[in-house]
Amino acid sequence: MADVVIAGGGPAGRALARACARRGLATVLIDPAPGRRWRATYGLWADELPSLPESAVACAPSSALAFGTAPHVLDRQYLVVDNAGLRTWLDGGHDVVAGTVSAVDHGGQGTSVRLEDGRVLAAGLYVDASGARPRGDRYEQTAFGAVLPAEDALRLVDEPDTAVFMDWRGTESGFLYVLPLGDGTVLVEETSLARKPGLPLELLAARLRARLKAAGLASRGREERVRIVLDVPVPRRGRTVPFGAAAGLVHPATGYSLATSVRLAEPVADSIALAWDRGPAAAASAAHGALWPSSARTVHGLRRHGLRALCGMPPELVPVFFDHFFTLPVPLQRAFTSGREDVSGTTEAMSALFRLAPWKVRKHLIGWPGLRRSR
Repeated sequence: MADVVIAGGGPAGRALARACARRGLATVLIDPAPGRRWRATYGLWADELPSLPESAVACAPSSALAFGTAPHVLDRQYLVVDNAGLRTWLDGGHDVVAGTVSAVDHGGQGTSVRLEDGRVLAAGLYVDASGARPRGDRYEQTAFGAVLPAEDALRLVDEPDTAVFMDWRGTESGFLYVLPLGDGTVLVEETSLARKPGLPLELLAARLRARLKAAGLASRGREERVRIVLDVPVPRRGRTVPFGAAAGLVHPATGYSLATSVRLAEPVADSIALAWDRGPAAAASAAHGALWPSSARTVHGLRRHGLRALCGMPPELVPVFFDHFFTLPVPLQRAFTSGREDVSGTTEAMSALFRLAPWKVRKHLIGWPGLRRSR
């Protein structure tokens, strides 16, 4: 019998498996395809995960830009993750089982985890790190990308070795994301900020190919498809412990989650280990408390309201909104994008943005709860 069984072999699941194993918990990770490479391109702000080793960094672009209706230099170091290096860093100390979970049965002293092939694993604690399921009633961020030689990407971005966080120029219905990958190639990605349901990938692919054709380019390399569920609510306490995207750790307004999931693995594992002697139910409750203290629940609610405000704006105003967001002082930008438990910083950022914005944008922000809190 394993102490902890974790379903999901992505970065979130592996980070928590490593952390639990380091605390002396017998840990099993269930991965549908343990040998499969991670195909997604992960990026993060360096200050979100200072423990990330150099071996897990593929590229540290010399500058980061954003374009609303005007260019903005982002005064934060942006990193592109080396997936193989990240995986090596996160592996170790736990067992890996190839399979997919079909059913989970919680008993008084433990849990039975049934796999699709009929095998059953006995666990003290079960963690679901298998991701958030797309549903028609949830907002999604979708994107379609292509990897180009760096010299081709210069037709889209004026400066080499530059990450473009978002570029709204030339379109009001989505933005371009441009990311050097550190190997002489660049990912260019046509992105839909948020819709319910998400914008179809086929439409984004057509938009990207049209954009490339207008620049005299063609997609010749690897393509990337992205679908991120944005507005997962705070999970209820229960015997199953959700983690990563399944736990709502995706930022509702940006779609980022990697740094948050990896960073939280350590305190969540601490909480499980400290409560272990009191039984599986106590360990599950402790893990939930470590994931969702009251400050994090408040900030998550503010961010979800921010998502809804953005989605309620006419498309032509969204670039204007981001023009003003990127003129905020960096500490306020960081508070909203990365301050998961920073209630005062998040409300201050929302209030400052409201004061800066023109009335045509402001009227769509009047219902922000952050404004009510700051008065």
